[in-house]
Amino acid sequence: MSVRVAAETNQVEKQELLRSIPKVDEFLAWVEGETKSVPLLMVKSVIRSLLAQKRQAILAGQIQGLDDLTRDNLSFQFARLLKKKLDFNLKTVINATGVVVHTNLGRSILPACAVEFLGRVGAHYTNLEFDLAAGKRGSRYSLVEEILCELTGAESALVVNNNAAAVLLVLNTLASDKQVIVSRGELVEIGGSFRIPEVMARSGARLVEVGSTNRTHLRDYEVAINEETALLLKVHTSNYRIIGFTKDVPVEELAALGRTHDLPMMMDLGSGCLVDLRRFGLADEPTVGAVLKAGADVVTFSGDKLLGGPQAGLILGKRNLIERVKKNPLNRALRIDKFTLAALEAVLRLYFDEEKALATIPTLAMLTMSLELIRKKARRLLGRIKGRAGGKFELSIVETDSRVGGGALPEQPLSTFAVALRPLDRSVNTVEETLRTGSPPVITRIEDDRLIFDLRTVADHEISVLATIIITLFKEDSP
Repeated sequence: MSVRVAAETNQVEKQELLRSIPKVDEFLAWVEGETKSVPLLMVKSVIRSLLAQKRQAILAGQIQGLDDLTRDNLSFQFARLLKKKLDFNLKTVINATGVVVHTNLGRSILPACAVEFLGRVGAHYTNLEFDLAAGKRGSRYSLVEEILCELTGAESALVVNNNAAAVLLVLNTLASDKQVIVSRGELVEIGGSFRIPEVMARSGARLVEVGSTNRTHLRDYEVAINEETALLLKVHTSNYRIIGFTKDVPVEELAALGRTHDLPMMMDLGSGCLVDLRRFGLADEPTVGAVLKAGADVVTFSGDKLLGGPQAGLILGKRNLIERVKKNPLNRALRIDKFTLAALEAVLRLYFDEEKALATIPTLAMLTMSLELIRKKARRLLGRIKGRAGGKFELSIVETDSRVGGGALPEQPLSTFAVALRPLDRSVNTVEETLRTGSPPVITRIEDDRLIFDLRTVADHEISVLATIIITLFKEDSP
C-alpha cells in the first residue's frame, strides 16, 4: 500500500471514530440517573470536556479503535472527571515533610480559637468599620492596633495583606522620589523571585547600595547620606546567612545615625517573631519588641510565619510615621478583610500569656515540640502499620531533621523522628505520587530511596488517618 493510500485510509478511520463519539444530549441521557443531585451546567461541562478529549486523542492517533468509546468506558471516565470537578480545588493536606512553616502548603496553621472566631465572624455582620461607642464610621485597623502596641511597645500599627505590601507601602510613603540606603548584603530575594530592589523600584524610591556583599560599616551609610536621602533601611536576612569574614551594622547604631541626620530608620524583619525562642535551642531570631526598643522607627514583618497567624503584613513604629502610611491612598488597595483581622486578633490575644501562646499556636508548638513527644508520635504511627506490610514495604523509625521553613532560620536544623518507608514492590516515586494525589493528599519527602514521614508536622488526629492511607495503598494490587 502506498504512503498516500495509507494516509487516506487512516483519515477515513479517524472520521469513523469521530462519528462514533456520542452527542452531548445522548451522553446526558446515559448518566441522567446518577447526576440528579449535580447542577446540570456542571454535568454538561464535564461531558463536553470528556468528549473534546476524545476528539483530540482520535486526531492525534492515540485512539485507533472503538473500545475506548463504548458507553461503559465513557461513563466510567465521566464519573471520575465529575468527582474531580465536584471536589474543592483548595484541599486540606497532611504535611509529613517536617517543614513547619511550609510556604507551598499555606504556611502557618491557625489555632483552634482563631478558627472558631473565623466561623462566627463569617456567619454574622461585624463592626469592621463601625465605632460602636461613638455610633459612627470607624477604622478597621483600630481592631488590632492597640493589641499590637501593647505586645511590642510600638506607638502605632497598621496591617496590610502581606509583608511585601507592607514594605512597598512604607517605602512609597516615606521615600517616593527619594533615596533609600541599604547594605548590599541585605538585598534579599523572597519567594516567587520578588527582590527588595524591585519592590523598591515599584515604590518610587531610589536604591542606594552601600558596603560589600559580606561587610558593611556604619561609615558606608554615613558617606552615602545627602539631601536626597529619605530613609535608612535594614533588611533581616531571615532566609539565608552569610558566614565567615562578615560585618553588618546593628539596629542601635543605624538608628542613632538616622537620628543624627533626622532620617527615619526602617527594619524589614521578614518572618517576625514576638517571643524569644532561644530557650528551646533555636538560633537567635530578633523579636519585634527588641528591634523597636533598639531604636527602629518602623518595623515590617509577616503574619503567617513565626507569628503563627494569617497572611498579613504588619507595620509597627513611631506614630507620626505610621499615620503618614495610613493616609497613603495605596493603603486601600492593600487593606485586609474581616477574616484576616479576625484570625489575627485571635492569635495576637494568645501572646498576652506567652506560655499559652507557645502551647496553642501550632507553629510555635511544632517548633518547640520535645524530641520525646515526636518519638512517641512516630511509634504510634509505626505501631498502626507494622505487621500489615504484606511483604510490600520495610518500616523503621529514623532520626533526621525538620526545618523551620517560611524563609526563617535557614541554618537551623530541628532534630526529629520520622517513620521511614521503603517500598519493595514498586518505586518510591510511584508511592510518593500516589500519596500526593490521594484523598486527602499526603505530602512527604524522599531520602535514600525511602519515604520519610516526619511526625513533627503531623497532628495527633492525623496519625490514624495517615496509617489507614498507607495500609490501604499497599493492600491494592501492585502496578
